[in-house]
Amino acid sequence: MISDIGFVGFGLIAGSIAKAIRLKHPDFNIYVYNRNAPKVKDSLKLALSDGTVNELYSDLDSFSNCDIIFLCAPVLTNISYLEKLKHIIKKDCILTDVGSVKGNIHKAISELSLDENFIGGHPMTGSDRTGYENSSALLMENAYYLLTPTPSSKKQDVEFMFDLVKEMGSLPYIVDYKKHDEITAAISHLPHIIASSLVNVVHENDDSDAHMKTFAAGGFKDITRIASSSPEMWQSICLSNPEPIIKYIDIFENNLNAFKEAIQNSDGSTLYKTFEKARDYRNSIPSSSRGAISKVYEIYVDVPDVPGIIAIIATILSSNSVSIKNIGIVHNREFEDGVLRIEFYSRKDAVDARDALSKYPYPVYD
Repeated sequence: MISDIGFVGFGLIAGSIAKAIRLKHPDFNIYVYNRNAPKVKDSLKLALSDGTVNELYSDLDSFSNCDIIFLCAPVLTNISYLEKLKHIIKKDCILTDVGSVKGNIHKAISELSLDENFIGGHPMTGSDRTGYENSSALLMENAYYLLTPTPSSKKQDVEFMFDLVKEMGSLPYIVDYKKHDEITAAISHLPHIIASSLVNVVHENDDSDAHMKTFAAGGFKDITRIASSSPEMWQSICLSNPEPIIKYIDIFENNLNAFKEAIQNSDGSTLYKTFEKARDYRNSIPSSSRGAISKVYEIYVDVPDVPGIIAIIATILSSNSVSIKNIGIVHNREFEDGVLRIEFYSRKDAVDARDALSKYPYPVYD
């Protein structure tokens, strides 16, 4: 019978998982390890005061009775805890993690003979905000949650984790850890590298008047948004998953060279077919669930260029209890229908905003 859950590391993702579990299992005991407890930062005190967490521990030995332990620190830090946990945990304790790279930790688990206890995990959700104070059970809703059991993982443990993930509101999916790292290299790691490279191309080739930066909007800002992510995190990811990432960099280079050759040869037919194939495949990707890259919730509103219009729109949304994450005028409307772009923290806010603004003479576009 599962009743005691431990967390090593307790930021945005761990906090969101804990809150989602708490909603379904108010009777569970949730513990957090923090080496500085009881002198902890305010965010962890908040986790205690709001009832998400039962106890904070400064010693891993206190996790000896845990039925499940979530490793939610950075990948290499999680691995550093494994040797001590090996000598602490109960025989039937489930160890899991939330890292976006699985190869390193699976290798360490095997070397420590913890294969029967470990079921890797990767909730494919996130936010540009960090820390427990920004966590929410809603962050887990409709997010793919990949589970990577070992060959020795017990069937009943895998089934339990599968059901627990479903209870969080996420979409569980079981995949081999090597396949996991291949998938995330293509759909998450490579896009971040491309976005960062593209931003640096513009940065390094802009003129002294920064015309490129000034006019950058629309499509450019959309496809480079993820370049704003943590450099430290992405440095760690690239160093932890080198082979699949290099593989897809090579494939991407080949695709770019094919574009280059078609342009050089004025090969309109190849260009059209390539763009068409990309458009059709992109349009076939479902938008109802979260993926490896966090979703942006936004709308565009056509408004007249008059003083105070942003304040008017903000007041309408505020009076309808809609929280705005970001709002601004779009000066480059090359790919946009509305002049005012509004970004929200959740899908619900975006839907509520559309409903609120529908009562006013301001056309709204997704």
